Formats: sequence, C-alpha cells, structure tokens
Amino acid sequence: MTTTQPPGPPLGSLPPREHLRLGQIRTVLDVVVPVYNEERDLEPCVRRLHEHLVRTFPYTFRITIADNASTDRTPEVAARLDEAIDEVTAVRLEEKGRGRALRTVWSLSEAPVLAYMDVDLSTDLNALLPLVAPLISGHSDLAIGSRLNRGARVVRGPKREFLSRAYNLILRGSLAARFSDAQCGFKAIRGDVAARLLPMVEDTGWFFDTELLVLAERAGLRIHEVPVDWVDDPDSTVHLVRTATDDLKGVWRVGRALATGALPLDRLARPFGDDPRDRELSGVPGGLARQLVGFCVVGALSTLCYLGLYSLFRLGVGPQLANAAALLVSALGNTAANRRLTFGVRGRDRVVRHQVQGLVVFAIGLVLTSGSLAALDAASGTPAQGTELAVLVAANLAATVLRFLLLRAWVFPDRERADETAAVQPPVPHDRNDLSRSAR
Repeated sequence: MTTTQPPGPPLGSLPPREHLRLGQIRTVLDVVVPVYNEERDLEPCVRRLHEHLVRTFPYTFRITIADNASTDRTPEVAARLDEAIDEVTAVRLEEKGRGRALRTVWSLSEAPVLAYMDVDLSTDLNALLPLVAPLISGHSDLAIGSRLNRGARVVRGPKREFLSRAYNLILRGSLAARFSDAQCGFKAIRGDVAARLLPMVEDTGWFFDTELLVLAERAGLRIHEVPVDWVDDPDSTVHLVRTATDDLKGVWRVGRALATGALPLDRLARPFGDDPRDRELSGVPGGLARQLVGFCVVGALSTLCYLGLYSLFRLGVGPQLANAAALLVSALGNTAANRRLTFGVRGRDRVVRHQVQGLVVFAIGLVLTSGSLAALDAASGTPAQGTELAVLVAANLAATVLRFLLLRAWVFPDRERADETAAVQPPVPHDRNDLSRSAR
C-alpha cells in the first residue's frame, strides 16, 4: 500500500505540525494488534475492532496483526483473518517482544498515523477516534489512553491498581515524567515522529512504551492524553514481577542516558517558532524564568545529595575532607543535570569542557564552604555537627547564587547553546534515499 506525501524533512528537525492532507493518503490509520499465543481471543478481537472502525471511523484504516513468535495456532488465525477481511494484514515475527513487534510494523507502515491496542480490548473502543484526532489535526505528536486521568473509569483489582500507580510515581520521581499513565495498551503516534523516535528506543519488551514517551517528552514533543474506560482482563498472561523488574532496569538505563546527554534528542525538535513558548518578549532574557526554575530544582536536589554525602563521609574522616568529597561528587552531578535540564545542552559535544568549567565553579564553592568551616572552628573550637550543617547550608546558599550566574554567563552562554544546537544539524539530504542512509 502506498501514500502520496511530501518529501521528508531534514534529519536535524521535524517539520511544523499541520493537518494531514487526507485526500492524498490511501491509508490514514494503521492500528497494530501485537499478539503472542492468542489463538482464542484474536479473531473476536479483530472482528470487533474492524466492525467498530467501519461503523465509526471517518477515514481509511488498516488493522495489522503483529504475531511475535507465537507457538500455538495464532499464525493460522491471523492468516485466515488476513484472507477474509480486506483491511486486515498479518505480519509474522520470529522473535518475541511487544516492543520489537511494534517497532517493526510501525517502521514498515506508510500510514501517517500509527496506533496500537492490546488484544484483550480492555479499553473501550469509543476512545479510539479521540485518541487519533489530535494527530490527524496536527495538534499533537503522540496520544495515549490514560487510566489515571481524572475522567477515566476503571475496573481492576487492588494489586494491579497499586502497581500501576507506584510505577507512574517512580517515573515522575526519577525521570521527571509528566504524563499520567505509561502502561495503558492504547497509544498512537504520528508517522513522521515515529520515523525519528523509534531508532532511539532500545527496549523490545514491555518497557518500550515508557521509553518512547519519556524520550518524546524530553524532546519537547506534545503528548495528548485521553481518559479511557478500562476493564481489567482477569486472564492476562503478563508476568507482573518479571515485567516490573525489567521496567525498573529500563528506568535506570534511560535515566543514565538522559543524564549523560547520550541521546540525540535534537533530531526530534520542531522548527523554532512552532512552539508558542519560543516567542521572545522584549526586555526579557531568553529562557531566564525556566532556567531559574530548573536551576532551583537541580540545586535543591544537589544540596540534599551533598548533605547526605557529607554526613556519610563525616563518619570516617574530618570535616574538611568530608566537605570536599561530598561537594566534588555533588558538583559533577549538578553540572551534568544543569547542562541538560536547565540550559538545554544535548549531546556529548564539549561535555568534558563543561565539567572542567563546572569544577572551577565547584572550587569557588569549596573555598566558600571550607572558609566557613574554618571560621566556625576558629570561633568555637569543637562545634556540634548540627552547627556545622547549618553553617554549610548558609555558605551553600551564597555559593548557589554565584554558581547560577557563572553557569549562565560563562559555562553555558546563550551563544554557545545556539552553536551546539546548530552543530548537531546535518546537511539537508537531497531525497528520501539520502534521508534513509543518514538515519542508518
């Protein structure tokens, strides 16, 4: 199946979002149903989904069954549905993994809107059109069904409810995720976004959804949430403990990659001006308010980390050595976090230089805090540890103001951030083949 679409954008940026030219597209929506050993549920699921789309969906569509290495009669059922229904296509993969199945089918699909849902159809299908409408209109880049949104209606047991909410709290605390529900099997993405985003997603299993959403959110893409009606499937074959363990490993891996700037998220950026937040206000330094908020959040977490490390090191060494070691470790993390989160510098270019400059700023903080400790020691002889901590907090507040000014004006100046953003933009390819080669 083919579609007529304009040439792809340069690899350095995504085009501005706009309403799809539906008259030029043969298949608007491709709904993927990933399955593994679902010989009993597959046919009623696909027929129910097909009937719903024929009756309610106003655009052309295709249903793709992604069989990822089933060992029962699932391939036979899928082939029979492919033969019987024009809008159904069956794809067989020889390796397991829901993420692998979605990545493979989405990468091969030419539909401009890609979606997926679990075979049990736990989510009410009336949410499908609200899910994909913002993507068709150009309002959003991704859309997710949410069972934790205020308007959702959910029926499920306390065990799954607890695990779901706990997992999303972990995502908010560790990866600063703002979306409400990472695991609901009801999601959609624009095809042009998927072409850029999928190669960055490493996971091939259940963590695939979370990784996709976290990277999209960090790149500044818009995620639309739809509250859904959802009824738990008591016969679900998902292994909760193994899935939870794999998810936590994935959280650690993605968090480390984001902290070190290892992911080229700039290739997911929209052109400057597409986001209303890009508009400049006369007399207001660009990004100052956002930078102050980011710096304060990073600074508060760094201070807690520093105090914890100081208290730990103080058990075995003197106050000066404990202060230096705690400040050094927290300074390295602080510079890395501010580099990415506060000042928006991505990639590994100049990362060593930035850390060296950050260590210079650290040295200034060390002089302030060590000088404060020396003055306290000279004034009171053997001060209590609580007094030491209070003096250090005051000294760190003074050092924090100076740190922000130095980071903004010297370590991450506006001109350098602009240069680094331009540096990651490769030459514009001449045609689609050049674009494909560049992506590989």
